[in-house]
Amino acid sequence: MRLGMKRYIAFAAVALVAAVVWSGSTVQAEQAGASAAPTFNKDVAPIFFANCTSCHRPGDIAPMSLLTYKESRPWAKSIAGKVADGTMPPWHADPKHGTFVGARRLSDADKQTIAKWVAAGAPEGKAADLPAAPVYTDEWNIGTPDAVLSMQEDYPIPATGEIPYQYLVVPANFAEDRYITDWEIRPGDRQAVHHLLLYLLAPKDVAEAQSKRQQQMMLQRMLGGAPASAANAAPRPVPPFEFACCTQIPAGEEGGRPLPPDQRKDPGPNYRPRPQGMAQGMGGFSPGGSIRHFPEGMGMRIPKGYSLIFQMHYTTYGKASTDRSKIGLKFAKTTPKTILNTMALINASLSIPPGATNHLVENTMTFNRDTVIYSMIPHTHVRGIGWHYEATYPDGRTEVILSVPKYDFNWQHEYVFEQPWKVPAGTKLLAKAWYDNSAANKSNPDATKQVTWGDQTWEEMMYTSITFYLPPPPSTSAQQQQ
Repeated sequence: MRLGMKRYIAFAAVALVAAVVWSGSTVQAEQAGASAAPTFNKDVAPIFFANCTSCHRPGDIAPMSLLTYKESRPWAKSIAGKVADGTMPPWHADPKHGTFVGARRLSDADKQTIAKWVAAGAPEGKAADLPAAPVYTDEWNIGTPDAVLSMQEDYPIPATGEIPYQYLVVPANFAEDRYITDWEIRPGDRQAVHHLLLYLLAPKDVAEAQSKRQQQMMLQRMLGGAPASAANAAPRPVPPFEFACCTQIPAGEEGGRPLPPDQRKDPGPNYRPRPQGMAQGMGGFSPGGSIRHFPEGMGMRIPKGYSLIFQMHYTTYGKASTDRSKIGLKFAKTTPKTILNTMALINASLSIPPGATNHLVENTMTFNRDTVIYSMIPHTHVRGIGWHYEATYPDGRTEVILSVPKYDFNWQHEYVFEQPWKVPAGTKLLAKAWYDNSAANKSNPDATKQVTWGDQTWEEMMYTSITFYLPPPPSTSAQQQQ
């Protein structure tokens, strides 16, 4: 063999060894990269357990469970997309304005972990890395209630058709005032119960006295008579929170636009009308919000002898069923220092033109006394796309209190202020809501219709529920010395 050939063979042998070494290094690098990718068991499951599985579990409102790798893996790409565009977890308040209790937000690190996991093929990981799954109960999530109040009938829900709002009386009749610290609402048929609102129902004698008082006040306004004496005034379920609020609702439209008699539908034998004596609203149930917990020292009052009303919004889903919703209540052992109440800011005179893509409806209210706002719940129907609340203080300062730039009708959040908002007397609150009545809105039932106020989801509302309390009066120097 010639010298040149020997040198060639030697060079080829060295090259072959180098190639083998390089190839092995590449494989090792690839394996190291694969092992560095997030896995479900070690990295993703803790995120799901902490943020997702309260809804994404068997028997709850989410369409699939994320409790196990087997259940989660088929949805990996969809999960990554929903997390990336902010759809999940559902939370719609703009983080630039206000901080709220229980904000459902993933950290940037958690979002990146999910994205990397999916990009790596959504590996399962080692079984030993999987933490214990959270334990959920089919019983009450608030613990054992002090009282469970239920509808008195299995309300029949047809397979199809429109169901007007129903008002179901739920007896309580407590022998003394009770103060709610926690509640949990359990719909009997989750598919049919779109939402449930709670109201107090005054006893018959109180309701009749209040009705008489209202009639007297109307006559006095018409005839210019003297105001009713305190002795003749009817008892009231809560202190008289007479807020100077400009709701901008034309006369006769406080409850929406009533239909002419010839256009009213026969409500049918199962209609449960609004009863006399319906009083203060208290909140309720909507998708994603079945539990309400008040901080230590706070509560909502059910006065002695009062009952509850469930205002039920049912939707049909192609199958006849029945519903018997109920509520579990926990009570304070002593009278709370702070009693929470509710009020509403609405504009029922809204009228949204056909095809409008960004129609604005506004309303304002002015507080005539110092007030503390605990929470706010913006509410529109399927054409609602955004909300914005701005306060103008007596000194001229303005502040954005809450902004919901991407409102989602499917998630009716209660925005509980991390630090309750102290509102000085004279503060003006401006509420803005935007609506998309165009064909581009995939949820829009009919882009050719002029849309006005109404209970049903194909109609619209501009409604904000506000939970509040009045601060205690300032102590006088004499009181401070005692």
